[in-house]
Amino acid sequence: MKKLLGRTHDYLSLIKFSHTVFAMPFAVAGYFLGATLPGYGFTLKTFLPVLACMVFARSAAMAFNRYADLHFDMLNPRTAKRELPSGKISKKQALTFVIISSLLFITSAALLNRLTLVLSPVALLIILGYSYTKRFTPLCHLVLGLGLSLAPVGAYIAVTGAFALLPVIYSFIVLTWVSGFDIIYALQDDQFDRDAGLYSIPAVLTRRKALTISAALHAVSVLMVALAGIAGQSGYIYWTGAVIFVGMLIYQHLIVKPGDLSRVNMAFGTTNGIAGVIFGLAVMLDLLIFRT
Repeated sequence: MKKLLGRTHDYLSLIKFSHTVFAMPFAVAGYFLGATLPGYGFTLKTFLPVLACMVFARSAAMAFNRYADLHFDMLNPRTAKRELPSGKISKKQALTFVIISSLLFITSAALLNRLTLVLSPVALLIILGYSYTKRFTPLCHLVLGLGLSLAPVGAYIAVTGAFALLPVIYSFIVLTWVSGFDIIYALQDDQFDRDAGLYSIPAVLTRRKALTISAALHAVSVLMVALAGIAGQSGYIYWTGAVIFVGMLIYQHLIVKPGDLSRVNMAFGTTNGIAGVIFGLAVMLDLLIFRT
């Protein structure tokens, strides 16, 4: 039993399961954007597969990222103790985990509707392909944001079987929000990336310029949050969550400076985790109270 728990912990650590809070709230928001429309409704038959899609897609993406970056993770002192470089999980085991997670993602998508099934390989191509973008473009942060931004649109399609403008606006919130805080996270490895021939905005530019771009992306996030609220005719619960979300964005830029990266992990994990959960809950509650 102890060994099983230890292995489970290793795999959860491999995929950084706690970071699911970045995209999961927006997947739930996208689901309720569809479920609260006239003629639809909340059902476990759709909700559980949506959650499964989110978990399996993200698990596949994270495990593949560790698999693809093993060589670099072994060389980087910050990442050398991760599960693959340390030998806790083998490269073969990680790849097997990726394949199983990918198949479970497609299976979960097939339980929803034809469009989610057809689009599932496209989603996999984006979220798995991200792992190689750092080798040739500093726009890798935007590709990561794009991958996570599929959550609200995908969840909406799972319910309705169609596209709509409002969930796309939510996707732009995720895209710019995630891209912005990933730039902050990448500040820790700017010198290593330069030495290893990898591309990231902090490695290609200075830390100060990277933080400026991050702030600009988050400014777009703020505009998208306002646009989503207006387009969705949201109530006070949404706007309360929106204010907290924006406040968290501002806070992380106040605590991370070019010459002081001591609170990068707080900005990346804690601050954004709280921001995502609060905003996602606000969207869901607002829809349930004011739309239904």
